[in-house]
Amino acid sequence: MTTIRQRKGGKVPEADEDQPSEEKNVKSEGKILSDHTGGKLWNILSLTVGGIVAIFLGLLTSVYVATLHENDLWFSNIKEVEREISFRTECGLYYSYYKQMIQAASIQQGIVNCEQYLEPVYFYIYTLFGLQAVYVIALYVTSWLLSGTWLSGLLAACWYITNRIDTTRVEFTIPLRENWALPFFAVQIAAITYLFRSHLQPAQERWTLLAVFVATFLFSLTWQFNQFMMLIQALALFILDCFDILPTAKVTRLYIIQISGLLLVCALQFFNSMILGSLLISFNASILIARTIQKNLKKGSLLSRLGKLILHALLVSSLTLLVNKFIKKILNLESDEHIFKFLKAKFGFGATRDFDASLYLCEEAFGLLPLNTFSRLSDTLLFYVYVFVLFPMTVTAVIVALRNLSCSNQALEKMEECTISLKPDAAYNLIHTVLFGCLALSTMRMKYLWTSHMCVFASFGLCSTEVWRLILKCVHLYTSQRTQVIKYLIPIITLLYILYKFWPGIMDELLELREFYDPDTVELMNWIKSNTPNTAVFAGSMQLLAGVKLCTGRTLTNHPHYEDKHLRERTKQIYQIYAKRSPEDVYRILRSFSTDYVILEDSICYERRHSRGCRLRDLLDIANGHIMDGLGENEPDLKPSLYPRFCEEIKKNLPSYTIHFTRVFQNKTFHVYKLAKHK
Repeated sequence: MTTIRQRKGGKVPEADEDQPSEEKNVKSEGKILSDHTGGKLWNILSLTVGGIVAIFLGLLTSVYVATLHENDLWFSNIKEVEREISFRTECGLYYSYYKQMIQAASIQQGIVNCEQYLEPVYFYIYTLFGLQAVYVIALYVTSWLLSGTWLSGLLAACWYITNRIDTTRVEFTIPLRENWALPFFAVQIAAITYLFRSHLQPAQERWTLLAVFVATFLFSLTWQFNQFMMLIQALALFILDCFDILPTAKVTRLYIIQISGLLLVCALQFFNSMILGSLLISFNASILIARTIQKNLKKGSLLSRLGKLILHALLVSSLTLLVNKFIKKILNLESDEHIFKFLKAKFGFGATRDFDASLYLCEEAFGLLPLNTFSRLSDTLLFYVYVFVLFPMTVTAVIVALRNLSCSNQALEKMEECTISLKPDAAYNLIHTVLFGCLALSTMRMKYLWTSHMCVFASFGLCSTEVWRLILKCVHLYTSQRTQVIKYLIPIITLLYILYKFWPGIMDELLELREFYDPDTVELMNWIKSNTPNTAVFAGSMQLLAGVKLCTGRTLTNHPHYEDKHLRERTKQIYQIYAKRSPEDVYRILRSFSTDYVILEDSICYERRHSRGCRLRDLLDIANGHIMDGLGENEPDLKPSLYPRFCEEIKKNLPSYTIHFTRVFQNKTFHVYKLAKHK
C-alpha cells in the first residue's frame, strides 16, 4: 500500500536509510507508548485521589451539620416531646407523616420498624444529614467536570462549608422539603454538565440521560416548588439552544425528561392536578410545537436569524400561556393562583389585598436579598471571585452567541479555530447561575439555589485554563506555562486563606453548647395529650397546629400545606380569631369545621415582629375592609369595625363570649378555649 511521507534531505543508499529509520520508529513508538501509559496512570491516580477527597468532604459536611444540630439543641438529652417541638412550623407537619408511618400496625400501613437498630428520629435526621454529603459531592463533581481538576471541587466544597449560613439551613430546619430536594437538584446539574461534554459515547450518553431523569424525578417528588425551578432551567436551555451554544438534540431530550419526570410525580401523588397545570409542562410542550411550525430557524444572515428568534420567542410565549390556560380551564385548577398574585404584586404590577398573597409579601424570606449577604460572601472571597469569573464568561458568551448567529454553516465547522470559544457545559452553568442569581436577588428564600452554585462556578473559573487564558491574553501576558502555574497557584492560595481565617471560628462554633428550651409549648402539648380526647379537633395558627398534629396526633382544621385552594380559604376563615369579628361569627365559623378547641397565641394577637400593615391582624383587617390598629394611614375605603378584636376581647370573660367559649388552659403564651356544642 502506497503512503505519503515527508521528504528526506536527499537520496541515500537503501541500506543506510532503512536501519536508522527503524531505530527511529522504535524509539518514537516507545516514547508514545510510555507517554500514553504514564498519562493513563496519572489520570487513574488523579481520579482516585479526587474521588476520595470528594467522599471525605461530603462526609465531613454531614458530620459538621449533625454536630451543630446536636450542640444547638442538646438533641440527645431532651425529651421526645421537646425533640418534636424543635421541628418548627411546616417542618413538624412533614415529620408527623413519618411518625405516622413508623407507628402503623403493619408494613402495608407504614414502613419497616427500625427501632431495634436506631431511634426513629435519628434515622430520619441522619438521612437528611447524609443527603448533605450527596449535595457536597455533587457540587464537587460539577466543579471538577467544568475545570478538569479536582482542586476546583475541593475549593467549591470548602466555600460551601465556610458560607454555611448562606448555602444551607438544614441544621435548624431539618424536615423542610428543600433539604430533601436540593441534593438531587445538584446531582441533576452534575449529570447535565457531563451530558454537554463533547465526544460522549452513545452508551455514556444513555446512562447520563438516565441519571438526569432519576435526579429530576426525585427532585420533583420532594419539593413543591420544583416546577418553578425547572421552568428557569428550561428557560436557560431554550436561550442557549436559540443561540446555537448547546446541541439541539440533547436539549430536546432534557425537555422530554422534565415533562416525563413531572408526569410520573403527578401519577405517584394521586394525580396531583397542580402539576398538570404547571407552566413548565406548558412551556416545554410549546417549544416542541413551535419547532414543528417554524423551520430553518438556524439559517440565514444575522438580521434574518434575529428576526426569526424574536418571532420564535413570541410564538413560544403565546403558546405557553394558551396551553396553560387551556389545561387549567379543562381541569378547573386554582391551586397556584396565590403564587401568581404574589408575583404580580411583588414586581409592581398592581397592589393586592389578597390575604394569601399578602402573607407571602410580608414574610422576610420572600423579600429582596439583604445586602449583608454579599458582605458575608465577600469575607470568604467567594463573591469577589464569582464576579471576577462571571464578567469574562458573560462577555465570551455574548461574543460566541453573536458569532454563531453571524456565521454560515461552513464557518461553524471551523469553530475550533476561533480564538474565543465557550464549551457547552460551561455555557449551561453560566446561564444557570445568572438566572438563579436573579431569582435569589428577588426572593431571599431562593438564595440557597444560587449560593451553592456560586461556589461551583467561582471555583471552576479560578481553576479553568480557558478563563485564565482569556484573561491573560487580554492583558498580553499569556503563555501556556504561566496559565498552568496560575490555575493551580491562585486556588491553593485561596484555600490557605480560607483555612487560616475560618478554621479557628469553626472550631469555636463546634465547642459552643446550647440546649432547647420552650416550656410553654411543652406544657401545652402535654396538657392536650392528657386532657383532651383523641378525636378532638383543634383550630389555631398553621404553624402551631403542625406541632399539635406531630406531638399529640389530634385532628386539625388547617395546617401549613398551602398549595390547596380550599385549605387556603379554610385557613383564612380560621384566622378570623385574630380579626375584629363578633363572638357569634367566630363561633359559627369554627363549628362549621367541627372545631372542639381553639388555641390563641399572644405572639400573634399582640404581634410586634412585623411592621404595621404586615402583622397578621392587619392583613385580616384589610381583607375584611376594616381600619388597622395603631397610628398610621389607612386606605380611604376601609371602615371601622363594629366589633373589637376577638383574641383580645375573649380574655375579658364577657357573657357574649363565655356562652360559646370556655377557657380550659392558659400559660404565658397560649390560651385554649373549648367550644360549646349548642343544639
